[in-house]
Parts: sequence; C-alpha cells; structure tokens
Amino acid sequence: MEDIPNSWEDIQPDVNVNALVREHLELCDYKVCGYWDEQDEFYEEITLPRSLAAKLVSSFIGFTGRKRWIQLKFILKSESIATDDMQSQNRAQKNGELILIYNENLEFLDENWQIDVNSLGAIALP
Repeated sequence: MEDIPNSWEDIQPDVNVNALVREHLELCDYKVCGYWDEQDEFYEEITLPRSLAAKLVSSFIGFTGRKRWIQLKFILKSESIATDDMQSQNRAQKNGELILIYNENLEFLDENWQIDVNSLGAIALP
C-alpha cells in the first residue's frame, strides 16, 4: 500500500502557492462572474482591486480512491488609504476569501469565492 504524504510539499516540493493564486487572479482578470452572496443577492460581475494580496491561511490534501487533490485557502486583502486628522495611514482591507482546488498534477479543478461586496475597492454590478 502506498504511503500517504504528510504535506503538499511531499507531493509537489517546488510549488509556489503565491504564484498559483497570482496566476489565477490574473487569468480571471481580477473579476468574479455570476456571484451569489450570503443574502442570496446575485452579482453579474465583481471587479476586485488590482492591489489585492492573497495570504495562504490553510491547505488540505484530499483523497478519493487513487485520486489526490489539494485545497488552498487564501485571505484576500487590498491596501487602502485612510485619512484621520490630516494624517494618512495605510491599512489592509479584507475583501474576502478564495479557495483553489488542484489535482496532484497541479491542474486546476475548482474555485470557491467568499467576497465582501461592500469592501473598499471592489466594484459589484448587480
């Protein structure tokens, strides 16, 4: 019986997850189409800010029979400028979460978005 790997690095040791999420955001042109929010409101298109940064918060390796996949969960944040008493300060604004799922050959399988449509910088078209 084949040993189960302890981590994704055991399967794909040279993979840069930050490059994966950047590539995904660029391929979708920082847009999410056909999005339903938690209040069951439909948005035809949501344009995310180009300043968006993604931080990996969890990863999961799944198995079904002999098939393996990885699930990568990212928090999405953008930089915004806040002005308080004539002073400007940078602060990170959370825009949502993105889950990306790949097979063991790093072929894209699925995505799941959780977006704060009221966040600064995101443009939603109902």
